[in-house]
Amino acid sequence: MSEHRTGAKDGAAERRRDPGRSAPERIRTACAQFAELTGLEPESVSAMTRTEDGWELRIEVVELERVPETMSLLASYAVTVGDEGDVLAYERRRRYTRGRADPGDSR
Repeated sequence: MSEHRTGAKDGAAERRRDPGRSAPERIRTACAQFAELTGLEPESVSAMTRTEDGWELRIEVVELERVPETMSLLASYAVTVGDEGDVLAYERRRRYTRGRADPGDSR
């Protein structure tokens, strides 16, 4: 009787070929895990990009609530997510006050 084992590389390649969960499911899972890890509740997901290892999300959160609301401090986090939606890494990329456009953004 022979035993067959799938190596980590084979499993990773198989996951990339398998479409797996839908984008909204991945986002919901990642947001829930991000909130659990950081204690910050995601306000929105402003970007989702496919990477070699899974996905990268840009999650916006309120870091410091103030009155009036336009003075609240928000942050944008880059969150690396596996194919099933599990958070692999996160990093704060930017902090800003609500309602402030990026320099050069004419919208």
